[in-house]
Amino acid sequence: MLVAGAIAVYGRTFSVPFLFDDSDAIAGNLTIRHWSTAFWPPANTTASGRPILNLSLAINYAISGTAVWSYHALNLAIHALAGLTLFGIVRRTRGLVGRVIPNPPLSVSHPSDRRVKNNAPYLANATLLAFSAALLWTLHPLQTESVTYIVQRAESLMGLFYLLTLSCYIRGICAERAGRASWGWFACSVGACLLGMGTKEVMVSAPLMVLLHDRTFVAGSFRQAWRRRWGLYVALAATWLPLVGLVVGTGGNRDATSGFNVGITPWTYWLTQFEAVTRYLWLSVWPHPLVFEYGATWVHHPTEVAWYALVVVVLVAAVLIALWRRPVLGFAGAWFFLILAPTSVVPGQIQMIVEHRVYLPLAAVMTLAAVGIHAAVGRRSWVVCAALALGLGLLTARRNEDYRSALALWSDTVAKRPYNERARYNLGNAWSETPGRVKEAIAQYEAALRLQPDYAQAHNNLGVALAKVPGRLAEAIAQYEAALRLQPGFAEAHTNLGNAWSRVPGRVDDAIAEYKQAVRLQPDSARAHSNLAGAWSRTPGRLSDAIAEYEEAVRLQPDYGEAHNNLGVVLAQMPGRLDDAIAQYEMALRLKPDSAQAHDNLGLALAQKPERLKDAVAEYQAALRLQPDYAPGWHNLGAAWFHLGNLPAAAAAFREELRLSPNDPAAQQALAVVLQQTKDH
Repeated sequence: MLVAGAIAVYGRTFSVPFLFDDSDAIAGNLTIRHWSTAFWPPANTTASGRPILNLSLAINYAISGTAVWSYHALNLAIHALAGLTLFGIVRRTRGLVGRVIPNPPLSVSHPSDRRVKNNAPYLANATLLAFSAALLWTLHPLQTESVTYIVQRAESLMGLFYLLTLSCYIRGICAERAGRASWGWFACSVGACLLGMGTKEVMVSAPLMVLLHDRTFVAGSFRQAWRRRWGLYVALAATWLPLVGLVVGTGGNRDATSGFNVGITPWTYWLTQFEAVTRYLWLSVWPHPLVFEYGATWVHHPTEVAWYALVVVVLVAAVLIALWRRPVLGFAGAWFFLILAPTSVVPGQIQMIVEHRVYLPLAAVMTLAAVGIHAAVGRRSWVVCAALALGLGLLTARRNEDYRSALALWSDTVAKRPYNERARYNLGNAWSETPGRVKEAIAQYEAALRLQPDYAQAHNNLGVALAKVPGRLAEAIAQYEAALRLQPGFAEAHTNLGNAWSRVPGRVDDAIAEYKQAVRLQPDSARAHSNLAGAWSRTPGRLSDAIAEYEEAVRLQPDYGEAHNNLGVVLAQMPGRLDDAIAQYEMALRLKPDSAQAHDNLGLALAQKPERLKDAVAEYQAALRLQPDYAPGWHNLGAAWFHLGNLPAAAAAFREELRLSPNDPAAQQALAVVLQQTKDH
């Protein structure tokens, strides 16, 4: 039933495209395309320093490449498994200490007593309580960002390992009480904890939560828990060592985005977290409005967050008291705050409030909700929980509609946070990718710059949009230059400025200078080398330099079909390199069979070999099937048919060319020659 519920609310998300950080962490992540590099995620992506997350993406790439369906299928499977694991945790925890949760009177002194097996009301309530908690958690709309947004698998996969760490430890405790060997389950707990550490840093609190669970539900005190199972806790603590190594590997600050050395003082960041934690609690109870990107919201004076701070301070104090006086409630509160602690304490530059951070903490809130309903309603609690789950599921399905496209998602975000410059910027990106909507893109970029004038990325992308509008190239150049003044090491802006200069007569040297800067800043970027190669190919006497740059591009990215095609074009202009050009075109077509340009170029190369004219015809025809309105392709096909002696086919091809380009003198002359030859025959 729980899995069916998850499928019902997420089953229509399998066509949701790559969004936001997905482009860098998945579509542009070359390390997931080869098993040898899957454990070495690239910097400056969500997968950075998270090899298990990167490996999971590599599995999806092996299954479906960049087709999104398998990524969503695995995300849904992870979430459903996490829900089932939470069900097991709550049910078995209830079995460990039967009297910690309101329940009809039991006829046994302790739930571990064998007579409990015959206590049907107890078992029914334990199962119902656990199922209710897990179902409410699984169907809650707050989970959409961790399930539907593919790359935030980082949160859900870590959450699954976190829950498995606790679940396996509990299974070990149950084995101990039944007189069976427990070491296997404890080993699985440590293994799950280790995998979680390699998935996301928030896993850091898992060993502490296991210890707190032992103290609360099993041993009765930290001293007894340590005395009985110190080996388990030493092993769990040892998983912190690889986590430290992974954090250090990202510079200790996730590539200058999060840490105590990113230019943000802890106090400045901590003030923002009072609102964040309060909002998380509110959205757990009333999940509206849900916002994909809250933006950077800095607090200028403590009084701005006084009420939020009061709520958080009171709740934290209540949790500390409860840990002493009401351990079960204290455990639930500690679960919520301890799991949030890493992202609430460690400063970040960009994200102050992020809904996917509540993925695991929400389990405590939903479990307490199920307990409350169970205590208040009793045997009819399933009706209330079912109705609540249905409502949450409908809200989740509705929220998933906002993810159907980048345009829909960012439009929703801007509507809810109109003063968020990042949301405006990303809505501009979405409009920019929509044919014929460049004006809307420009308007959003300009709105973002009004909110944040020093937004280098917005200047750059505004330049890209302006460059698409006839007569506005000079304005585009000014935007690129503004971006580079703000961020001199902005490789993409150098590339775009180079592209702009290449369109200005007599400025090819300036274009080459910008492309060189991009290559210097990103020596491992295949696209940067390809752009420089394109500039060299248009410079007299520099074809050898162009070949060298294209070869470097395909060395860095062997599946870069466009670079293979362009390398073939340059090689075809070099004496004695025609066969090498043909090989490059064929490689381009293996990588991208639907490239009309590569088919046409291969046809031109094959046509230079008389014995392969028929093969050239086949390539021209393939190109025209893909791009039937390409007039030069019809000319090339007509010429090939003419040389093969098929005059009717040649005439038909030249007529189609003239239909597409009625005033083309070359097409008119070619058709005249064919018709004359036909008349002579």
